[in-house]
Amino acid sequence: MSKLTRFSVAPLSEMTRRLADVAFGREEPDRVITGARVLSTYSERMLDEREIWISGGRIAAMKPAGTYHGKAAEIHDVKGGIIAPGLVDPHLHIESSMVTASAYAEAALLNGTTTIFCDSHEIGNVMDVAGVEAMLEDAREAPLSIFLTVPSTVPATSPEMETAGGDLTPEKIAKIFDEWPEAVALGEKMDFVPVAMSDERSHAIIAESLKRGRPVSGHVYGRDFVAAYAAAGVTDTHEAIDREIANDLIEAGVWVFLRGGPPTTPWHSLPEAIKAITELGASHKRVAVCTDDRDADDLLMFGQDWVTRQAVKAGMKPEQAWSMGSLHGATRFGMGDEIGGLGGGRRADIVLLDDTLKPVNTWYGGELVVEDEKVTPLLDEALSQRYRYPEAAYHTVKLPKAIKLTPDLPTKKVIAHCIRTELPGITLIHDRLELEPANDWQDHFDRHDLCFVSVIERHGKSDGNVASGLLSDFSLKRGAVASSVGHDSHNIIVAGTNEADMQVAVRAIEESQGGVCVVNEGKVRAMVELPIAGLLSDKRVHDVADAVRVLKLEWEEAGCAIPYMGFNLIPLSVIPEIRLTDKGLVLVPEMEVIDLFEAV
Repeated sequence: MSKLTRFSVAPLSEMTRRLADVAFGREEPDRVITGARVLSTYSERMLDEREIWISGGRIAAMKPAGTYHGKAAEIHDVKGGIIAPGLVDPHLHIESSMVTASAYAEAALLNGTTTIFCDSHEIGNVMDVAGVEAMLEDAREAPLSIFLTVPSTVPATSPEMETAGGDLTPEKIAKIFDEWPEAVALGEKMDFVPVAMSDERSHAIIAESLKRGRPVSGHVYGRDFVAAYAAAGVTDTHEAIDREIANDLIEAGVWVFLRGGPPTTPWHSLPEAIKAITELGASHKRVAVCTDDRDADDLLMFGQDWVTRQAVKAGMKPEQAWSMGSLHGATRFGMGDEIGGLGGGRRADIVLLDDTLKPVNTWYGGELVVEDEKVTPLLDEALSQRYRYPEAAYHTVKLPKAIKLTPDLPTKKVIAHCIRTELPGITLIHDRLELEPANDWQDHFDRHDLCFVSVIERHGKSDGNVASGLLSDFSLKRGAVASSVGHDSHNIIVAGTNEADMQVAVRAIEESQGGVCVVNEGKVRAMVELPIAGLLSDKRVHDVADAVRVLKLEWEEAGCAIPYMGFNLIPLSVIPEIRLTDKGLVLVPEMEVIDLFEAV
């Protein structure tokens, strides 16, 4: 096979006669996987002593083990192992992994994931349509089935609230739908408040999806918004954080994607939300599991397979959990007859599992790409031919020469509007602290566990907007931390105990054209360089994972109370209660910009 992409498998319309011949024994299969227990996602049963016949990258038939007696097929005897369909992740952001789509494929296939639906609003926020199309070109080169849910909320809020690099209007979104067959749905409508309040632009974007018969994905916090959100045409969400809102969403006809993530991050809501099934008795038929956000390190350890096992741990039967990790996501996007199961005619995306549901081998389009938990030479060759992003993608961090990153010390008593962080880091608390006059900022820091935080516009679309604030309970002990992945406009966010180290951190990001770093005493202690749109590395996933692990150790050593991915959410001005963008402090959901200090 010359090119290992999803297009290596012929359309079913070109294969029906051949598959029928193979299924009836009139023609030899290409390969046979035998001696298997088959996890059926259709009946949610474990079927003993089966074999799968594969031809042209598709499944011709499932037969009793030992049925094949020919000589031409390649035989794989799995000796009683579990055979299951490849996992289908219905909601994720490739950019969160810090690697390109081509590099993402390696970790996905190691985890038994063969199809993903990604929302590339991050690169859209930086590079507009050009960024989304570059990601789609990258996805076409990747040895993985990648579909796009078209970014729907770029920017996440109005220009009065923040400055983004992109502006995906209804007209631009319509054009992406019409020109790219991989664009199969509308991505998460993050502006759930404007949607509920019947905002004209928000509903115009939804309309472009609905009139093409495309599903609309969602992102909602608060049970009060569910009815209006569903009425607006949104039919899935991954933001159910507890059993009550999950139950509301299911009853409103909204698919629920249970989001599982490393427990130390903001992305592990599955254990609570799944209680709508395990405690309230809801059916799991319109429930899937997803990963949402993973960095390169966590992607390798906490993939869609791990989330599926978490569903088992939370009370689901293994067959139910694997269906939620594969067939249900495929069905949600109208692809249940192509992927997510082991029926005749389906893509031969197949995983060999051990008894704990941990992937051992992965066949992608009938080709063995992972064997004994290691990449095969075939996949390794495909991964060495990664897509090269346009040159403009390597020049997206544009900063003024001089930037002031810290607020002036108040000379009179004031009320400071502070941002209080707490695990898991998704919602942020609005603290009003009374500050007496002090000799220096350190007096306030010691008394209230405060540090500086600033957001810098980095797209070259303003005169160098910088907004400063104060973080409470972030517990930074020294130096500074910074990132060019400040959601959702992806401006630079920097926190620190002093101006000098904050400046070093920001200039380090500028020099590498993107990244996340930890600085102390004027030196960069750890950095993950992200030169593509300030979001992605151009290295393979294991190399980036190594750098991320070093970053996490230094991040923890600096004392940061929430992980760096939670830190990246501080500018995300669609989630309550208070955020900081390049325009200033934003109250949510009021969408009001306020001053840092208020006179007493």
